[in-house]
Amino acid sequence: MSDVQELIESGLLELYVLEQTSVEETREVERMAALHVAVQNEIYNISSALERYALDHAVEPGLTTGPFLMATIDYMERLRNGEQPASPPILSSISVVADYDEWLAVHKLPEDKLEGDLHISIIGNTPQATTAIVWLKYGSPPETHINELEQFLIIEGSCDIVIGNETHSLVLGSHLSIPLHISHHVRVTSPYPCKVILQRMAA
Repeated sequence: MSDVQELIESGLLELYVLEQTSVEETREVERMAALHVAVQNEIYNISSALERYALDHAVEPGLTTGPFLMATIDYMERLRNGEQPASPPILSSISVVADYDEWLAVHKLPEDKLEGDLHISIIGNTPQATTAIVWLKYGSPPETHINELEQFLIIEGSCDIVIGNETHSLVLGSHLSIPLHISHHVRVTSPYPCKVILQRMAA
């Protein structure tokens, strides 16, 4: 592809900016950009337009989104490094802390990890459920689930989980299921982080 205008109108530069080109296509775009200022300018213009669009349409993530994303990346990295996938038990009203001893013995809170309010370590991800150990320093902000059921089992500390206008005071061994479509938030009531098994299942 030697014609600059043909390259600009082909859509290949948009794919290049989005890192969707093949190795050969990438080489060709970069070769043409090295030879033609018009190609360089078009790549810059596409990048700028995409950045403006992203900023204009950005949605502020919830405060738990970042920690869950980092926990997911960490879990995937652990699997790549040889950790075997696990299927922790599904939480229920008869669940006890000992049901999760296998994972609690391995997953500890690193000393430098609770500078913020929340640390998450995923211990299992199956088609049925995602299960994590969560440490909360102060609590979690209001959220409402519309397509996943969330359950808690308190491992250490205590907290209040407010569902709508109803407050549930939880201590070691307490289990609670969160209903769909009702806002809830967590307030830690112990002087140290509240440690919980958190499980999310598709509704």
